[in-house]
Amino acid sequence: MPVRPVLATALGAGALLCAAVGPVGADPSETIGVDATGRLASDGTVTLSGSYRCTAGTGPVFVGSSVSQSDPHVLHGVGGSMAQCDGAEHRWQNSGKVSSENLQAGSAHVQATLLEMRPAGVAVLPAVHAVMDQDVTLVQQ
Repeated sequence: MPVRPVLATALGAGALLCAAVGPVGADPSETIGVDATGRLASDGTVTLSGSYRCTAGTGPVFVGSSVSQSDPHVLHGVGGSMAQCDGAEHRWQNSGKVSSENLQAGSAHVQATLLEMRPAGVAVLPAVHAVMDQDVTLVQQ
């Protein structure tokens, strides 16, 4: 099975979990931020970025991001990347195309999530380290 669909599903599940219950047991020193400006390419590719800080876990940690514009209840995944959880602040950047909505330059809403995939026996369970909701401006590139 390709890795990208599995990662996208895991990040989506983590975002839904976080929206429902928040980052349960998260270390308050773990943070994620979103830059005030995102980029929108002519081919529809969205690029979002920011910074994060996290501590080591028992599984891999990913930075997931999503964007909404016309309907605040519909989040569209925008890429995912691996996080380096060493307690230091790092930059993140995710890019991807939103297939079901044509985004326009202007106001948008971004949610960024630090999500760990923790081994639990034969399963892997998502554990949220940090979440940030941020209004941004998409700039046409």
